[in-house]
Amino acid sequence: MSQEHYGRIVLLRHGETAWSISGQHTGRTNIPLTFTGEDQARDAGERLRSRFPEGFPPDHIFVSPLERAQSTAQLAGFTNYQVTSQIAEWDYGPAEGRTRSMMAQALGVPSWNVWDTGPLDLPEDLQGEHNEMLPDGTMVHVVNGRGESAEDAARRTSGLLDTIEPILLGGEDVLCVAHAHILRLLTSVWLGQPADFARHLELDTAHFAILGFHNDEHVIEAWNL
Repeated sequence: MSQEHYGRIVLLRHGETAWSISGQHTGRTNIPLTFTGEDQARDAGERLRSRFPEGFPPDHIFVSPLERAQSTAQLAGFTNYQVTSQIAEWDYGPAEGRTRSMMAQALGVPSWNVWDTGPLDLPEDLQGEHNEMLPDGTMVHVVNGRGESAEDAARRTSGLLDTIEPILLGGEDVLCVAHAHILRLLTSVWLGQPADFARHLELDTAHFAILGFHNDEHVIEAWNL
């Protein structure tokens, strides 16, 4: 089959949340979209329908089990889909709900980022559980567990890519609605790059990317649209 008949993977990040505004790491905490995030999700649906007028069959739409991703899919107009934990967000462990500056202060270092000192390298005394109130009064339960490495998170996505690739080779498109870090890690796997490559990618709230083929090679066709 010629490459122009291959399908594409469309990656849609969820809309804005209170923690995407504050910069708090949002892995497994079930946090809702803000009103702006809801509007962003609707707008993303319109942009996707303009770009992909034939849409996506429900069995070709894969969504994270987390509330913010499912709300985004639904508000974007994709109400029937497959839920898969393979694209649940990276489990940040002790960094969950904390900003980079909060982590640096807790560790007593000038700066910190999750790529250089990942969840598995963080001290156990940062683990625990607590409830936190969002600016709109919503209470969320935050679990600071052990977390997972970037490599482990990337391996989760490879299972979904194994499922998706026959669909693409059959000439049909796939939509994945999830989270910034896990979609960036999935992209690294798609390109055959180490997990750390994902640090060089940026995917804004309610923006999407397109992965595909060029001369039978896996490529990024478009990014952060």
